[in-house]
Amino acid sequence: MASYEFQTIEKKWQQYWQEQQSFKAEVKPDQPKFYALDMFPYPSGAGLHVGHPLGYIASDIVCRFKRSKGFNVLHPMGFDAFGLPAEQYAIQTGQHPAVTTEENIARYKEQLKNIGFSFDWSKEVQTCDPNYYKWTQWIFLQLFDSWYDYNTNKARAIDELTTLFAQNGNTGVNAACDEDITHFSAEDWTGYSEAQQQEILLRYRLTYLSETTVNWCPEMGTVLSNDEVKDGFSERGGFPVVRKNMKQWSMRITAYAERLLEGLSTVNWPEPLKEMQRNWIGKSKGAEMDFAIEGHEDKITVFTTRIDTVCGVTFLVLAPELDLIQKITTDEQRKHVQDYVEVAKNKSERDRMTNVKTVSGAFTGAYAINPFNNERMPIWIADYVLAGYGTGAVMAVPGGDQRDFDFAKHFDLPILPVYDGMDVSEIADPTKEGKIINKGILEGLTFQEATDKAIAYLEENSIGSGKINYRIRDAIFARQRYWGEPVPIYFKDGIPYPVAQEDLPIVLPEIDKYLPTEDGDPPLARAEGFTYTPKGSSEAYPLEMSTMPGWAGSSWYWYRYMDAQNDGQFVSDEAQNYWKDVDLYIGGTEHATGHLLYSRFWNKFLCDKGFAKEEEPFKKLVNQGMIQGRSNFVYRVKGTNKFASLNLKDQHDTTPMHVDVSLVNNDVLDTEAFKAWRPDLKDAEFVLENGKYLCGYEVEKMSKSKYNVVNPDDIIEKYGADTLRMYEMFLGPLEQFKPWNTHGIDGVFKFLRKFWRLFHDSEENFAVSDDKPTQEEQKIIHRTIKKVEEDINNLSLNTSVSTLMIAVNELTSLKCNKREVLEKLVIALSPFAPHLAEELWEQLGHTGGVSLAQFPAFDESFLTESSHEYPISINGKVRAKISFPIDKSKEEIEAEVLAHEAVLKWTEGKPPKKMIIVPKRIINVVV
Repeated sequence: MASYEFQTIEKKWQQYWQEQQSFKAEVKPDQPKFYALDMFPYPSGAGLHVGHPLGYIASDIVCRFKRSKGFNVLHPMGFDAFGLPAEQYAIQTGQHPAVTTEENIARYKEQLKNIGFSFDWSKEVQTCDPNYYKWTQWIFLQLFDSWYDYNTNKARAIDELTTLFAQNGNTGVNAACDEDITHFSAEDWTGYSEAQQQEILLRYRLTYLSETTVNWCPEMGTVLSNDEVKDGFSERGGFPVVRKNMKQWSMRITAYAERLLEGLSTVNWPEPLKEMQRNWIGKSKGAEMDFAIEGHEDKITVFTTRIDTVCGVTFLVLAPELDLIQKITTDEQRKHVQDYVEVAKNKSERDRMTNVKTVSGAFTGAYAINPFNNERMPIWIADYVLAGYGTGAVMAVPGGDQRDFDFAKHFDLPILPVYDGMDVSEIADPTKEGKIINKGILEGLTFQEATDKAIAYLEENSIGSGKINYRIRDAIFARQRYWGEPVPIYFKDGIPYPVAQEDLPIVLPEIDKYLPTEDGDPPLARAEGFTYTPKGSSEAYPLEMSTMPGWAGSSWYWYRYMDAQNDGQFVSDEAQNYWKDVDLYIGGTEHATGHLLYSRFWNKFLCDKGFAKEEEPFKKLVNQGMIQGRSNFVYRVKGTNKFASLNLKDQHDTTPMHVDVSLVNNDVLDTEAFKAWRPDLKDAEFVLENGKYLCGYEVEKMSKSKYNVVNPDDIIEKYGADTLRMYEMFLGPLEQFKPWNTHGIDGVFKFLRKFWRLFHDSEENFAVSDDKPTQEEQKIIHRTIKKVEEDINNLSLNTSVSTLMIAVNELTSLKCNKREVLEKLVIALSPFAPHLAEELWEQLGHTGGVSLAQFPAFDESFLTESSHEYPISINGKVRAKISFPIDKSKEEIEAEVLAHEAVLKWTEGKPPKKMIIVPKRIINVVV
C-alpha cells in the first residue's frame, strides 16, 4: 500500500478483528481481569451523532491499553431496547415495535463497528430478547419471594417470614413493610384464610402491589416516573400529566436506603454524583410526634428534624393528597380546598419540591393542638408538602424556617421568635448557638438540650419518639404499555401469585393495536389467551397486564455480559467469581438518581440472596462531558429572500436562521447547496463580503431542530475512524462539556498522515531502518511512552494525543525512521488510532495484530539528563550551540565557550566584557 489510504486500511482491520474474534473475552483464572462497561444505548431511529461515541472511545482506549499491559479485558456492548419511542411509532404506524427496534439496532451496530471499537460482540445483549428478559423476570420473582429483615439487615426468603408468623405472629418481626400493619398472633395467622395470608405477605414483600399516587399521562396511557415529568408534562412528547391513585407494582428500595448511603463511601465515583444520590435518599434524623385535632378522634403525625422549635409552631400544613383532609375540612372551606387539591394533584413531585418561589395553599377550617403548650393552630394544605415524604404533614415554624416564614407572611399567619437574637437563616443552622425564648418546657435551652428534652417528653407521654427518616420513596415498577417486559404474575381471586420459574419467560404476546382498550385497560388486555395455568391446575388465570418500566432490564445487565449465552443461570459462578464487578463504568450524570441508584439496589439484593458476589456493582465511575453542537446561522433580510453575510448583517434589518452545518465549511456557506436545501430557498440572494457568505455560529446542544447534528459516518468517510477517535479525545478533558468544531479535525488528520510518513520515504515505500537510535531519539520515545501511560491511567486522554503529536513532530525533524523507536511508537498510538497502528505493525513484519503486543516499558535512564545543549548568544544573537555535562563547573564552561571556533569568529578574539550563564537555558556573551 503506497499512501495512507485510511478507508481501505480501516475496513481491512475491522474485518480482521471480526473474523479472528480478537476481543472475545473468556474466563482465564491465571490472568488479571479488567471489566470496562459503557452505559448501553437506546437504539433510536436517528442513529448516532458524534457526541454519542465520546465515552465509548475513552473506554475503548483504556481497554486496548489494558490488554497491552497483560490484562484479560471484558468490553461488551448491548442495547436497552424496550422503551416508549418504538411504541409511540408503533401506535402511529401500526408497525410492531420489535421491527423498528431491530432495524435501529442494526444501524447502531454498523456505526459502532465503523468506529473500530474493541467490543466483544459475542456477548451482546438486547433487553427485548426473551432469552434476556427471562432473567429480568426471574429477578422480579426473587424480589417478590423476599422480605427485608432489619435485624439481620438483609433480604430473606418469604418462607422464613411465614415460619416466624406461624411461631409468634408478627411480634418481634422488624421488617420493611407497609406502615399501617396491625399486630397479629400466631393463632391469628394460622386462622387466616389463604387470601388473608397472601394479602398480609404482600405488605412485606420487596416487590408488592398497592394503591399508589402516580404520575398518569392519559395521552400516553401510562404511568411515568418523577424524572420523566417536568412542569406537569411528560418530558417525552410534552403531554399533560396528572396525579392519580392506582393499583400499582412497587419495589421497596426504601429498605436499602441506609446501605445505599453507606456504599457510596466504598466506590470511586465523582463526588457531585454521590452527593446527588445522598440528597435523593435524603436521610434526616429527627422526631415523629402526634398533634390532636380539635373535634376529631384522628391525629396528625408529623416528622421533623427540628423538634427543638416545636414551641414556635403556629400552624400545620398537610399534603393535598391526604385522605384526612376530606374528614376535617369544614363546610365553609370545602369548595376552596377541593379546588386547590384539584390543581395541586396534577403537579409532579419534582416540580413541587423545586418551585420554592410560588406560595400557595388553602385553609381547611380545622385546628390542631400543640401538646407542648396547648396552643390552638390552624391546619392548612399546600403543595410544597409531599404525601410520600415523612408523614405528609409539616409543623410550620415561621420563626425558624424560610419557607414557613414566606407562607405565614403571604397568608398573614402568626410568626413567633424561637431563639434569642437569631434570624430565620441562623436558626436553620443547628451549629449556631442560642437559647430558646418561647414559653414552655424548652425555654432557655440550647439546640441539643432542647432536642433531647423534647424527644424525652414525646416518649414519656406516648405522643412520639426520635426517628430517622428518608426522603427516598419506593420505586414504582409498572407501566401501562405494551413494549416492555411482561410481569411474571398471575391473579387468582384477585390475589397475585408468582409464575413458576421453569415457565419463564412469559413472552410478550401479539396484539392488534398498541393502545389501551376502550375500557382503559393496558394494551396487553387486547391479547387473546394471555393467561397462565399453574402446574397441576386445569384452570387458566389472567396474567398481569402492566409491563415493567424502562429501568428493569438495565438494572442488572452487566452480569449478563459475563455469561451471555447461559440458559440455566443468570450468570454462572465461574464467570462471576472471575469478573466480579465493573472496574470502569463510563456514562452520564443524568442517570444518577435513576439507573445508577436502581442498579445498586438490585445488586445489593442479589448479594443478600447469594446470587451476586459484590455489594457494589461499579468500582469506578466516570461521567463523560457532552459534545455540544456548533450551530451556524444565516441572516435573512426581513420580508425578503435575501441573506446578508455575517459582518454586513447590521447594515440590514435581518433575522437569524439556523442553517444545516453540512452546507458550511469553516463558517463559509456553500450558497448553491443552500439554495438546493429547501424549495423556498431556490431563489435566495446573497449580500457577500469579499466574494463569500460568512455564517455566524453559536454553541448549543446537538439537535435536529438546530441543524447542527454531525453524523459520524460523514466524518469517517471524509477523514477516517482513527481521525474521529483522536479528534474527540483532543477536544478537551473527558469530563468537560466541549463544542464540536470541524475547524480542528483537519489538523488531527494531517497528524496521522505525518505519522504514516515516518515509516515511508518520499515515494511512499516502506522505509524503516535497523540502525541504533540516537540518545535524543531514545529520549523522545521513552518520554512519550511514560506520558501516554500516565495519561491513560488518569483518563487525561486529550493530553495523550498532544504528547503523541509532539513526539511525531520531533522525530520528523530528526528524520528518524529507526525500527526500535517506531515499533514502540506504534504500540503507544494503537489505543487511539488502532486501524493505522495495525497496518503499520503488519508492515513492520509482525503477525497476530498490534492488539496482542505488549505496551513498552519506559527506561528512566533515557529521561535523566546527563548533559544540556546551550544556545550561545553573542551580543543578543544566537551564534552557536554547545552541549555541556550537567555537572561541569562554571569556570570550565566559560573556558570551553571562549575556545569554541564560532565564538572566536564572532568575538574576533576580543575578551568578553561579561558572560552570563543561565543554567539549562542559555549562555550570553557580551563583547
